[in-house]
Amino acid sequence: MATTSDSSVSFDQTDTRSDEMNSTIEAWIDELVADVDDAQASAEFQEWLDVQSRFHDYSYRNTLLIKRQCPEATKVAGYRTWQEEFDRHVKEGEQAIWIWAPIITKQCPECENSPSYHEDSDCDYDKTPPEEWSKGLVGFRPAPVFDISQTEGEPLPELGTVATGDADDLVGQLTDAADDLGVTVQIVPEREWSPGEAKGICERLSLADAKPLVEVRDRENDADLARTVIHEYAHALLHFDVDDDIERSKREVEAEAVAYIVGRYYGLNTSGSAFYLAAWESDDSEVVRDRLSRISRTAEEIIAVLED
Repeated sequence: MATTSDSSVSFDQTDTRSDEMNSTIEAWIDELVADVDDAQASAEFQEWLDVQSRFHDYSYRNTLLIKRQCPEATKVAGYRTWQEEFDRHVKEGEQAIWIWAPIITKQCPECENSPSYHEDSDCDYDKTPPEEWSKGLVGFRPAPVFDISQTEGEPLPELGTVATGDADDLVGQLTDAADDLGVTVQIVPEREWSPGEAKGICERLSLADAKPLVEVRDRENDADLARTVIHEYAHALLHFDVDDDIERSKREVEAEAVAYIVGRYYGLNTSGSAFYLAAWESDDSEVVRDRLSRISRTAEEIIAVLED
């Protein structure tokens, strides 16, 4: 991927500032799209995709069960799956997270029960013997799973999405700019952070709240902290009143593209955004360019407030 750690830029000429910003941001978007394509084709990304595909996609009901028992859970698998698929082992003394596992077995074509339950039912189906029945879902049973934080062993591949560089006082400038952007922001200490592996969140605390609340997990890397604050500011400015799960990946594309542009404007290396976007929108990097006007407008708004 191309390197995007060039020194910060400035648009000092008042009469040409708007045109210069638009053309520069459009060029950066072109580079980001190319970087996303490169990221998708890389061996690093393919290895990450392969590992992700081995994790089961849990139902909404099981997802709720997991979150109620282990709110910080991020990657969940069964005891043997951790051993055989990932070469990791559940640590001694860890408590299982209980979910509902489907029971798949031969099923009566009429009453849809398993052979044993069919025998005790009132169903008189006898056109074919049980050994010739097709398999199907006949019920659920409690099953134990464990989060990755409860295991140890070989590390899973990770994508290099972290921003780097000299952030100077950018985090302070961003928090000072919150009121002008119509956002409430809180930098939460690591030990108090509860939303799992998420670096930041943007939410409405109640229907009465007029402002979006942005919360970001604190960390030693100020460049990445600043990138995350910008990402969540973009959500606040673009998506605060949007409630559409179908659009979720597109919203992440927009927010991360804004973070890429503003971070790059201030001289940060935000090349990891390509991997971030590849993970969210792995089938179509052009969605970044398709949403250029929204991305550009939001990036310019944040830059303008910071510069003022």
